[in-house]
Amino acid sequence: MAIASRASDRSRGDLSAPWRHIDIVLLVCTLAVAALGVLMVFSATRGPTSPANTSYVVRQGAWAAVGVGVLVVVSLIDYRRLHDWAWPLYALTILGLVAVVSPLGQRSKGAQAWFGVGPFQLQPAEFAKLALIIVLAVLVSEFRGDIDLRRVAIILGVAGLPMALIMVQPDLGMVLVLTAVLLGILLVGGLRGRYILALTLIGVIGVFGVLNSSVLHQYQKDRLTAFLDPKNDKQGTTYNVNQSQITIANGGVTGDGLFKGRQTQLRFVPEQETDFIFTAVGEELGFVGAATVLILYGVIMWRIWRAARLARDAFGTLLCAGVLAMFVFQVFENVGMTMGIMPVTGIPLPFMSYGGSSSLTTFAAIGMVLSVHAHRFR
Repeated sequence: MAIASRASDRSRGDLSAPWRHIDIVLLVCTLAVAALGVLMVFSATRGPTSPANTSYVVRQGAWAAVGVGVLVVVSLIDYRRLHDWAWPLYALTILGLVAVVSPLGQRSKGAQAWFGVGPFQLQPAEFAKLALIIVLAVLVSEFRGDIDLRRVAIILGVAGLPMALIMVQPDLGMVLVLTAVLLGILLVGGLRGRYILALTLIGVIGVFGVLNSSVLHQYQKDRLTAFLDPKNDKQGTTYNVNQSQITIANGGVTGDGLFKGRQTQLRFVPEQETDFIFTAVGEELGFVGAATVLILYGVIMWRIWRAARLARDAFGTLLCAGVLAMFVFQVFENVGMTMGIMPVTGIPLPFMSYGGSSSLTTFAAIGMVLSVHAHRFR
């Protein structure tokens, strides 16, 4: 008994114990954005009549609860164990991406990108973001900053395979997210500037090539390019963006009030609970509410960057860099899309857009960052 008591005392007094170094600021901001997301999904889907439609908020709340559980589990696991799991996870992701474009997958909204699981849908491409972050962090950390052309080719091959499979669906928006992750990890990993510039130019040429090919449907091309010249939008593809801008503008400084937004409650914005959830925030909570959400995202990104700088090894730093690149791109693209300054790509707003796969992915990503921060002394 005395020995057990002394061991317990040592554990409580161990200043390097991971539980002592959980980033509370990052955790609280994450939970705050997720809770607000559930609330805004309810507002965007409850409908104008009584009784309110609660099916969406119940599902989103369930996914958020599961996501919090995933976050806790991942944050408690020493992130260095992911080094050993990287390639099996990558292989499972590739298998899922192949399977989803087979007869096993379901087609929705012009893309075959989901598996049906009862009333829920799972999107393998969302989990590809995590797998790519982990496997690229392994590769680049092992190269130790010495990334020559041969190693660049290896990295591009590893990243290019899931991107190619996702384009078969097709989903250009998700490919752009993976591209941002790739560039973010390479930049932090020490890739020379001229290589970064060359890869960026190749990426731009690739996007133009896709837009001028038969990979995407014509309506998808119109949706991606209409923001460049909305006045010449003859197919009406900017309707979503026009309604989005009107909805945000209606909110003014303080908003119309929760559940009182006219555009939101009358469902004028298509896909508002998913791609355009930020419009519900803008209309019902106004500039103050929208600014608060962006500040919360800013704090989350700052804490991820801080965890990257404090990480005890290159692998931990690169994990955080990949997560940061994913968050920065998705938030900037989604919010910019609702304001009409970015193309409509279907990229969800982290923690807020309706969707189970996206919620699980983002919670797991934050869990990895929390693990890197908590294990920096061990």
